[in-house]
Amino acid sequence: MLIRANNSVLVVIDMQERLVPAMNSPAKTLKNSSTLLKAASITQVPALLTEQNPNGLGSTVSEIRKVAGQSPVLSKLHFSCMADPTFAKALTSLNRRQAVLCGIEAHICVVQTAASLIEEDYEIFVVSDAITSRTSENKNACLTRLNAAGVSIVITEMVIFEWLGQAGTSAFKEILMLI
Repeated sequence: MLIRANNSVLVVIDMQERLVPAMNSPAKTLKNSSTLLKAASITQVPALLTEQNPNGLGSTVSEIRKVAGQSPVLSKLHFSCMADPTFAKALTSLNRRQAVLCGIEAHICVVQTAASLIEEDYEIFVVSDAITSRTSENKNACLTRLNAAGVSIVITEMVIFEWLGQAGTSAFKEILMLI
């Protein structure tokens, strides 16, 4: 199945000040998550950002906040975003059935959010080059589990070009500048 710009939402999970530095390959995850946010804006895909216990883990890192525009940042205490009523209401109100997930930590909040979204009959796409955990083993366990559950494992450029759908548009020209 294709990721459709008019039916998807980008969910950026817990890219926070005290979490990002502890992750494996954080620069790659930051870069690709930022690129996804920019592309979402160009292709009119809404984005939701989350912060796990921001009092303890800090705010969303500035690199992400700068490109997120007016996208809401939702605080949560549950590991699954969907277990938080504010997030669930925000997602449901968008009336889209595809969720593109990036962020941290892959084996905790990303995997639990994806599992909860599966239970709600969403089509899930986890962006493997825009998620990370403290170890590569943790990230790999997430990807293995989600793949076995039927989640589509994708990469940043797959998402972007599926949102675009075609070349020769002004959006295509803007996207080329990102990659």
